[in-house]
Amino acid sequence: MSKNEVTGKKAASAASKTLKSNTSSKAAKSAAGSALSQTKAPSKVTSSKAGTAASKTLKSASATKAAKSSAGSALTQRPNKKK
Repeated sequence: MSKNEVTGKKAASAASKTLKSNTSSKAAKSAAGSALSQTKAPSKVTSSKAGTAASKTLKSASATKAAKSSAGSALTQRPNKKK
């Protein structure tokens, strides 16, 4: 079910900034951690919990650009839902 995608350099850098930030939310850090764990692992996919956190981060008006970048990367690595 894997999409065989990995986190790119820019998204990994954004994820790192998000994890180091004292002001990032728990959801943003969860999504960033997921994205960062997939930098060189195409077989890994974002979990449902991390996907929900990434979605919350993207919807948040207060999330930084770096947090939203890493959240977007994590979401693109979610497995496709069965129809």
